[in-house]
Amino acid sequence: MKVKKIPQRMCTGCMEMKPKKELIRVVKNKENEISIDLHGKKPGRGAYICRNIQCLEKAVKTKRLERNLETKINDEIYDKLKEEIVNAE
Repeated sequence: MKVKKIPQRMCTGCMEMKPKKELIRVVKNKENEISIDLHGKKPGRGAYICRNIQCLEKAVKTKRLERNLETKINDEIYDKLKEEIVNAE
């Protein structure tokens, strides 16, 4: 039987490759709107972050999420991400 390959993505905070299902996806659509995609199905440019407060803080400090998505990200999105990570723990 063939072993199914697990998709890997890089966390923008810690820069480690992890299984896609363990990460939170942040998406920029064609209208340049930023949203959080918990299921990984929304269309648009995506960036991934661990479900870890330290990774989020590191990504905010270095502005890696903004660079990956090529746009300015509101504090509201960062607050939603922080809330999602705290709820997951």
